[in-house]
Amino acid sequence: MSWLDRVRNSLPFTTKRDTPDNLWIKCPSCKEMLFTKEYEDNLSVCPRCEHHGRIGADARFAQLLDPGFEVLPGPKVKEDPLKFRDQKKYPDRLKAARTANPHPDALTNAKGAILGQKCVLGVQDFAFMGGSMGMAVGAAFVAGVDHAIKDKCGYVICTAAGGARMQEGILSLMQMPKTTVAIRRLNQAGLPYIVVLTDPTTGGVTASYAMLGDVQIAEPGCLIGFAGQRVIQDTIREKLPEGFQRAEYLLEHGMIDMVVHRRELREKLAGVLGYLAGAKAA
Repeated sequence: MSWLDRVRNSLPFTTKRDTPDNLWIKCPSCKEMLFTKEYEDNLSVCPRCEHHGRIGADARFAQLLDPGFEVLPGPKVKEDPLKFRDQKKYPDRLKAARTANPHPDALTNAKGAILGQKCVLGVQDFAFMGGSMGMAVGAAFVAGVDHAIKDKCGYVICTAAGGARMQEGILSLMQMPKTTVAIRRLNQAGLPYIVVLTDPTTGGVTASYAMLGDVQIAEPGCLIGFAGQRVIQDTIREKLPEGFQRAEYLLEHGMIDMVVHRRELREKLAGVLGYLAGAKAA
């Protein structure tokens, strides 16, 4: 035994307390270490730099909907229709994603109200296979629209996706026209369709239902685009402008209607829902 061990054992040191692994969180933007509770109490927005963190469906429902909302069950679809396998089998990837997440796929709907304005709210969770759009996401979107039509209320979707789900091939791309037709039915019923773009919204989701809202709202700083910046830059052989594909850039160039801070989003959605519901009923 070394002299250091003898001294340590002879002194009345207290045992080291276990520190929870989730006590701190590092802001991905400014790299500041934040208390997790402080971060979550601030709606998962960094209090130092105002970076809007990615959040899941349950957190989004709690932030936006009035108490008493109902989470709707996800529709059943055929899984692994192509018997796809890369480094893992597709069913194994689904199983791992479902183990790590509270809902069975990337898009979840809930019906309730936002400050008294009745609506159906759909939320894509980037934590579930990058929020990728497959048959389950397409079916959930259509189911959300159907619930909105049945309840005669608006449909609000919070998008977050890396694009189509490659494991479902052409079937994932078929969700683009499928969701577009559903939006058309919502419009024919005279009901509002509002899109809240969150970080990131890319690929086939951007090329379909994410950009077809009556009103397009985005959270500050979120990435919105179809192809990746590197692909675009290599294709046009020009340097892209500062802030390209960020919410503020799209607002400046007329692609979206407004950029709204998360703490103001609930009030803004309630106002837009109330206005559109009245305008479409007139």
